[in-house]
Amino acid sequence: MTQTTPNHTQTVAGWAALEQNGKITPYVFKRREREKERKREGEKEMTQTTPNHTQTVAGWAALEQNGKITPYVFKRRENGADDVTIKILFCGMCHTDLHHVRNDWGITFFPLVPGHEITGLITKVGSNVTEFKVGDRVGVGLPGGVLSQLYVVHVPDSLPLDAAAPLLCAGITVYSPMKEHNMLQAGKKLGVVGLGGLGHVAIKFAKAFGLHVTVISTSPSKEKEARERLGADAFLLSTDAKQMAAESRTLDFVIDTVAAKHSLGPILNLLKVSGNLVLVGAPDKPVELPSFPLIFGKRTVTGSLIGGMKETQEMMNICGKHNITCDIELVKPNQINEALDRLARNDVRYPFRD
Repeated sequence: MTQTTPNHTQTVAGWAALEQNGKITPYVFKRREREKERKREGEKEMTQTTPNHTQTVAGWAALEQNGKITPYVFKRRENGADDVTIKILFCGMCHTDLHHVRNDWGITFFPLVPGHEITGLITKVGSNVTEFKVGDRVGVGLPGGVLSQLYVVHVPDSLPLDAAAPLLCAGITVYSPMKEHNMLQAGKKLGVVGLGGLGHVAIKFAKAFGLHVTVISTSPSKEKEARERLGADAFLLSTDAKQMAAESRTLDFVIDTVAAKHSLGPILNLLKVSGNLVLVGAPDKPVELPSFPLIFGKRTVTGSLIGGMKETQEMMNICGKHNITCDIELVKPNQINEALDRLARNDVRYPFRD
C-alpha cells in the first residue's frame, strides 16, 4: 500500500485490516488523483481519432478542470452522406457550459470544447441530405460543426443569428413545458419566477400568445425592466410576504427558472386550485417543497429539460412569426474567460454570445 506510482499523491484516511484476521484500524494511504486520470483519459480519447477524422479545425477549449479557455486545434470527421457542415458564426455561453468547464457534475472529459447554442451557415451537405442546402441559416442545440441533419433546425430569415442562438437552449427550455402543459392560452395567468436568460424568453412567449404575465423576483430593481421593456402585467417581490399573500390563488401556471436553492411554498400559494408549477432551473442544492401548499390546493410540481427536434423547429418558426429573440451581450472569443467569470458571479443580465 505504501508503494505508489508517481500520480498517487492524494493522502486519504480509511480503515484497514493490516494482517489476516486482524482488527480493522485507522489507516492513512496514498491514492491517485482521479481528476488527473480523467484528464489523461480525455486527452487520449481526443487524440485517438478514426480514419475519417481528417478535417483540422480551430476552436477554444478548456484543457483541464477550472482551466482557462484557450485556442485549440483538433481533428473532426469529414462530412458524411447524412451530415451537414456548418460555418459557426455565433455560439452561446450559459451555466451548463460553466458547469462542464469546471466539472461540477463530475462527468467532463478534457480537453473540452464547450458551447451548445450554435447558429451559422451550411457550407456542405451529404448526398442523403434533403432538408438543407448550402447557404441555409441554421441552428444546433449541441456541440459540433459537422453533424447529422437530424440535429439541425432552420433559423427563419427574420431572426438575427446572434440573438437567435440562445433559442436553441433557453428558448426550447421554456417553450416545451409551456406547450406540454397547455399554458399558451390567451387570457390565462402565468407567473415567471426569475428574470434572466430563461425568464425573459418565457415572458416573450407568453405575451405573444396573449397571457397575463406576473414576474416574481427577489430583486426590486427588476420591476421596471419587467414591466416597461418586456411588457409584464404585474411584478411581485418574493421577499415581501404581504405582496405574496395578496396575490394568493391568482395564477393558473408558474414557470420557475431560478437556478439557486429556494422554497417553493410561497410560490405554490400563488397558484389557483389544481394549478401547475414547472421547474426549469437547475439549483445545485435541493429546493424546499412544503407539503401543505401542495396538497391543500391540489397543485402539481413538474420538471422539464428541453424538447425534441420537431418541437425545436416549431419553436423557431413561432419565434420567426412573432419576432421573438433573446436579449444578449455580444463578446469576442478572446473575452470568453472574462465572460465565464462574470457568469459565475451572476454579473450577467442576459446570455453571452460570441
